[in-house]
Amino acid sequence: MPEKVSLNAYFERIGFAGSIAPTLATLEQLHALHPATIPFETIDPLLGRPVALDQSSLERKLLTERRGGYCFEHNLLFMRILRDLDFSVRPLLARGLWSDPDNQRRSHLVLLVEVNKQNYIADVGQGFTLTAPLRLRADVEQTTPHETFRLINEGAEWRLEVQWGEAWRPVHAFTLDAVEEDDIAALNQTLSTSPDVPLTQELRVALSPPGKRLTLRNTSFAVRPTGGEAEKRELGSMEALRAVLTEEFGITLPNDERLELALSRLFPLPPDTPDQAPV
Repeated sequence: MPEKVSLNAYFERIGFAGSIAPTLATLEQLHALHPATIPFETIDPLLGRPVALDQSSLERKLLTERRGGYCFEHNLLFMRILRDLDFSVRPLLARGLWSDPDNQRRSHLVLLVEVNKQNYIADVGQGFTLTAPLRLRADVEQTTPHETFRLINEGAEWRLEVQWGEAWRPVHAFTLDAVEEDDIAALNQTLSTSPDVPLTQELRVALSPPGKRLTLRNTSFAVRPTGGEAEKRELGSMEALRAVLTEEFGITLPNDERLELALSRLFPLPPDTPDQAPV
């Protein structure tokens, strides 16, 4: 039985007030607004908190509590919203290639959306995420509000690439194989709890408002204007880190006693503690 969806709460969260007809224009507008408003973030896995994927939990966290989440949370929420709007959509598993082009582990979730008998790839849940759906066509450059992408078909697998400077860089690779939500739940359990997974060891945050991308990896904060060079700065104190999370990314930090300790571990030294001269 489909889970009940709170469309109005979602529309208010992302600032959507357009047509809800299941058209490409609607999909494009939702796809642009979602990653511009709801951040990618890994705070819960870092704290050792469980990551629930049922609709009420996702809406409470991402909409009511004004938090973010990672790919499974974002794209399952987006999938259920689209289905409630009468889009035909199903999940696909992908291999993340951005940090490791040789990665063979399928640990990322994307969506296949059908509009007017045409297939599109949607993904609102990655650190370096799409900000527009891409038509499922091979070897065609497709522009988005942020970068230009293309899809390469290699037999059963498709590879997403982004134009990065003068070169093309792989983002992820996926197949069109059917994926059950039970399989997603099992994989989510591993990704959100295993000490061998980056999600549980690093703070990663991203947001893609118009004209720029904001990223945070532990204490390294960067703002990359569309088509420009990133402006980077290292956050040297807990106060600066909290300010970036709340003011730049718009995250309402959880009231959890584990938060302070988890964030403090991201610094080379305890925050605001000067180097000690040897005795």
